[in-house]
Amino acid sequence: MTIDERYMSLALSEAKAALQQDEIPIGAVIVANGEIIGRGHNLTETLHDVTAHAEMQAITAAAETLGGKYLDKCTLYVTVEPCVMCAGAIAWSQMGRLVFGASDEKRGYRRYAPDALHPKTEVVSGILEEECASLMKDFFKGKRK
Repeated sequence: MTIDERYMSLALSEAKAALQQDEIPIGAVIVANGEIIGRGHNLTETLHDVTAHAEMQAITAAAETLGGKYLDKCTLYVTVEPCVMCAGAIAWSQMGRLVFGASDEKRGYRRYAPDALHPKTEVVSGILEEECASLMKDFFKGKRK
């Protein structure tokens, strides 16, 4: 297991925590110097807040941990490609690296705002993609019954 796969598996644990709360199962962790400094999962239903995405929760926690808003030395691991709103937050935080699992053809930032991220942010996609995608597919399949 690579380092990216290890941290993505922790993001998947966050996604499963969201699932337990009947939230859309997306999870995120932020790592700096080999340590998790922020984590989060979707809480939009729980908090009645459309901005309470996993990435936003993790970015807020990481900035609090570091005592600053810039996360240029950090890596964000998220189970699904960020939406445009989250891509904006990732850009404003100047995130060093973004690693995501499953692509989001319908709402992902690459469809609507492919240049939304900070120019120095390195992007890696497809890490544990099948596990990340199946969690989402199973959740929505269950909702349609």
